[in-house]
Amino acid sequence: MNMKMQSVGFKADSKLEAFINQKLKKLEKLENSITTYDVILNVDKASNRENKVVEVKMQVPGSELFAKKQSKTFEEATDLVADALRSQILRYKEKR
Repeated sequence: MNMKMQSVGFKADSKLEAFINQKLKKLEKLENSITTYDVILNVDKASNRENKVVEVKMQVPGSELFAKKQSKTFEEATDLVADALRSQILRYKEKR
């Protein structure tokens, strides 16, 4: 698995990167053919409270899965993205 992480407008600390990496690695138990993750972390300045945005684009053979969630913290948004991707992986496996 290859992961590219990008934080827009700030420097993500190593604890946050490790947390996101750990959450996304758990998805590999569902689908072991995941090739890459592209993660983008962003702070939405238009929103006051729930302004942390996590986007993940996941490459699997023959398809691309995408989830984008916004929450109060990056950790909470990562949990929401992981849940959304988990559902997409299950649908992807049913279609195969």
